[in-house]
Amino acid sequence: MEKIDNLDKKILKIVMNNARIPSKDVAVECGVSRAAIHQRIQRMIELGVITGSGYTVNNKDLGYHNCTYIGINLERGAMYRDTIPELEKIPEVVECHFTTGPYTMLVKVFARDNEHLMDVLNNKIQNIHGVTGTETLISLDHSIDRRIPINVED
Repeated sequence: MEKIDNLDKKILKIVMNNARIPSKDVAVECGVSRAAIHQRIQRMIELGVITGSGYTVNNKDLGYHNCTYIGINLERGAMYRDTIPELEKIPEVVECHFTTGPYTMLVKVFARDNEHLMDVLNNKIQNIHGVTGTETLISLDHSIDRRIPINVED
């Protein structure tokens, strides 16, 4: 049995495009009561289908002009779980992925400038026990930012 049905998908499609849309507007578009929308959203939160909400802030307006992806190699892949808590201590690290391919881990970092990035790399990430090397890929432009499309059956 699937976690969500077609009505849930329709609700998700609407709120993913505008998380601040009033429940009554979602209810009208879906043809159900506002209470049903509220109950469905709460259920999807409890099931882990909806994992968060909030505002998206422009990092450049906060002074972070440098978006960088850093490939990290560890002595052993099994050290991944021990490395995560150390990376969590670095506020500039905003994402972390355990990967296949040339890196053990791939992290996304925001820095104010190249000097700040160098400090994060040299004094924080490369000092974590087990890190054997890093490769830095600076993002020059952010062109696409979207969520996976939701297909609603008619």
